[in-house]
Amino acid sequence: MYAMLTQKLSKGFKSWSDMLNNNKDKLDRHGMTLIYAGSHAEDDNKMIAIIHWESKEGMISFKNDEELTKIRAEAGAITESTEVTILSEESIHNIPKAL
Repeated sequence: MYAMLTQKLSKGFKSWSDMLNNNKDKLDRHGMTLIYAGSHAEDDNKMIAIIHWESKEGMISFKNDEELTKIRAEAGAITESTEVTILSEESIHNIPKAL
């Protein structure tokens, strides 16, 4: 399942990105693959991510992972601002070519 995540940050995108790279094993345990993440061009403390989870249960286990939530918050994620929108499975990728 695909989802779009938006959230506010308090320490900028680099801090969040470093945290993500340092916790790949935890994300893998939840069946999560990050497709894209980036901050707004005009505000490094607003971000968006497109994520694929292998299952709804994996997404729920990510959401309920208190240890990972604490790690995310320490990296500057304002977790109470997080909004998740489930996306359609019907999608297109890499048109006209892969980046």
